[in-house]
Amino acid sequence: MLALTEIQWWHWVTFIVAVLIFLAFDLGVLHREARAIRFREALAWTCFLFVMALTFAVTLVPVRGKQEALEFLTGYLIELSLSMDNVFVIAMIFGYFKVPLEYQHRVLFWGILGALVMRGLMIWLGSELVAAYHWTLYIFGIFLVITGIRMLLGDDEHIEPERNPVLKFARRHFRFSARFDGQKFLTYENGRRVFTPLALVLLMVETCDLVFALDSIPAIFAVTRKPFIIFTSNVFAILGLRSLYFVLAGAIVYFSFLKYGLSVVLVFIGFKMLVMDWIKIPIGLSLGLVVAIITGSILWSVVDARRRMARGSLSVVTEPPTADPG
Repeated sequence: MLALTEIQWWHWVTFIVAVLIFLAFDLGVLHREARAIRFREALAWTCFLFVMALTFAVTLVPVRGKQEALEFLTGYLIELSLSMDNVFVIAMIFGYFKVPLEYQHRVLFWGILGALVMRGLMIWLGSELVAAYHWTLYIFGIFLVITGIRMLLGDDEHIEPERNPVLKFARRHFRFSARFDGQKFLTYENGRRVFTPLALVLLMVETCDLVFALDSIPAIFAVTRKPFIIFTSNVFAILGLRSLYFVLAGAIVYFSFLKYGLSVVLVFIGFKMLVMDWIKIPIGLSLGLVVAIITGSILWSVVDARRRMARGSLSVVTEPPTADPG
């Protein structure tokens, strides 16, 4: 058996540089001008990024072994699944602020870039805590079980930016214009430099992602405690979030039961974390259960949506929420 390759600093640097080059090409070449992202383009990007994640998992096999490849894949699918809930919250944010469709890609781009930085810091902090204090895993496990139960029993989420403390602080200490100025975050008004409403939207997206990260980051520690696997699986999931938004946001009604699947996943992961020192649940079994739960909840949602459409009690929007810039 060949010896496993030790993860060195240059593995981290190479991966991060590759991601930054991809993002720069995306923003600077493919989406330099503001335009609406349509379903087919978003679906193509979603499939492309999914294939890239699978390819990365395959390349891990000869380098780090099949076990870590499965850990990456399981972590990636968990993070991607939890990102779906984030997608619907982002759709509500865009709807609340009436963000024109052609400006949404720019917000998601910078939101994802900020999310990568925040999650990188949280993964580092979580890894340090787990390495120094093993009992931290039990805290994570209890937190995930409680979060899953609350998600299962809770009402539908409503976006109330006026009650968001971060936005309250921003509005109190910074000047904002009343209207959008294209896809700019800064503009001039009466000769003074001010932020546009798009900056508020970006701030809201970032704070919401921070809240979601409090669920998703602890969850992956039930799968692996290897920082490189945790970070790379998170990055691939976050990179796919933007295109996933444009695929799913216009068909939210087809995912009405997804939150129940996500809640079961969180409870399962939390339980696994609580018993991992006594009961070893194989990574392959964990992967299969996560896929089965999420797939089952989506199929359940689709069947229910079609049944309601047949009764005429449901209509479907085929594009993400949009509005007149004015």
